[in-house]
Amino acid sequence: MKILNAAQIRALDAYTIQNEGISSFQLMERAARALIRWICERYDNRQKFIVFCGKGNNGGDGLAIARILSQKGYSVEVFVVEYSETASVDFQKNRTLLEEFLSVKVIKQKEDIPPLPTQVLLLDALLGTGLSRPISAGILAEAIKALNTSPAQVISVDIASGLYCDAPNEPTDLIVRPDHTVSFQMPKLAFMMPQNAPFVGDWQVVDIGLSPEFIQKEPTQYYFTDATAAQLLNRHRQKFSHKGTFGHALMLAGSYGKMGAAILAGKACLRSGVGLLTVHTPRCGYEIMQITLPEAMTSVDLHEQCMTTLPALEPYSSLGVGPGLGKDPQTVRALETLSRQSAIPMVWDADALNILSEYPDLLKNLPEKTILTPHPKEFQRLAGASKNDFERLALARDFAQSHQLVLCLKGAHSAVILPDGMVHFNATGNAGMATGGSGDVLTGILTSLLAQGFLPEDAARFGVYQHGLAGDRAAAARCEVSMIASDIVEYLGW
Repeated sequence: MKILNAAQIRALDAYTIQNEGISSFQLMERAARALIRWICERYDNRQKFIVFCGKGNNGGDGLAIARILSQKGYSVEVFVVEYSETASVDFQKNRTLLEEFLSVKVIKQKEDIPPLPTQVLLLDALLGTGLSRPISAGILAEAIKALNTSPAQVISVDIASGLYCDAPNEPTDLIVRPDHTVSFQMPKLAFMMPQNAPFVGDWQVVDIGLSPEFIQKEPTQYYFTDATAAQLLNRHRQKFSHKGTFGHALMLAGSYGKMGAAILAGKACLRSGVGLLTVHTPRCGYEIMQITLPEAMTSVDLHEQCMTTLPALEPYSSLGVGPGLGKDPQTVRALETLSRQSAIPMVWDADALNILSEYPDLLKNLPEKTILTPHPKEFQRLAGASKNDFERLALARDFAQSHQLVLCLKGAHSAVILPDGMVHFNATGNAGMATGGSGDVLTGILTSLLAQGFLPEDAARFGVYQHGLAGDRAAAARCEVSMIASDIVEYLGW
């Protein structure tokens, strides 16, 4: 699913209107009815709505929604915030239609804002994606403050009022804090940014029939990886396949006190379909690996507590580096050798990333399309600090392009950034995955997919998706609070 910016969305609307021979008013009606379907699936007509409308097309959407809700038997009150003397043409048309059977109340000053009790649902249709300046004062600011202080649930139409579609807001900007955002046709880039979580809530997309031809042709740097990823991963296994068919992965993982990370990565690698797995680990990990992970082979380092040497790499089709590895100077030297000599598809994570940040020459030597999987702090150590999430994303794109790497920037809606700068945000996952070892599981999944012959770009996108999907299954079975990383492994499966 593509993510377009505000200017592209306006062009998409215009193209749809022109090429389908419909009016902008008819397109607004289509959008309103799509959102109404979303509402009717969740709330019956005993529910009362209070609709706050601006005077642009987002407000026109709100008026159309109010009219259709009223026709379906819902109790609806409508308030127009008079922040401007002018209004859009389609807003005026919808207001005229609505006022034939429902009075529209006007908010000109703070005292005009009604009480907003818990039992009502509030619809935010004040401002849309065309916002070009922050809201900091005036009657619009007062309306937003009222919505944010009400105990009632708030639903934002297309985007929360006051939130920029594809640029960072200032901390002082007034923005509606909805419980739900119902976005037309596609998500907005703003939804992917952690800093915007309070201004998005749970978001959903409704299809309003915008031109698929325009969407297909329109270039973008940003995509949203949805359920189609699972279909692409569902490779049929031939009857006469054997363990050699699905690759042999090598994992460089574990050190004294950190063998759990190696176990988690190894289990995830095996559960993700690899034919053979060897884990290279210090001598202290030998018995632990043999007892805990009998399906894997163990290659034992000369050192008792950390990795100091590399096994021969020729037998392996992929390599995972970092879970529980530690940063002993001898380990650093081994990774220096690895970065110079290995052309095997690789995943670097955890302590391997911390070593990269401290020894930049290793980063320069990594083969193209090596996958790195940093969490935000690890990425900051690799590439430097940033002022906001938009700036961090730009920095990550530059990093991936300049080093020709695949970057999995972990978090809610993890961003998979390809060497050409394209960004694929992930649809799956939940806060229950914010627990030690989750990243080690991802490393195992990605290493397994590389061993099976997936291109690094595909392995990263689809592996991140499956990692999150397993987390969602685990959360459904156990609840987010009680989840541990082992649960994610247990619920892997395409």
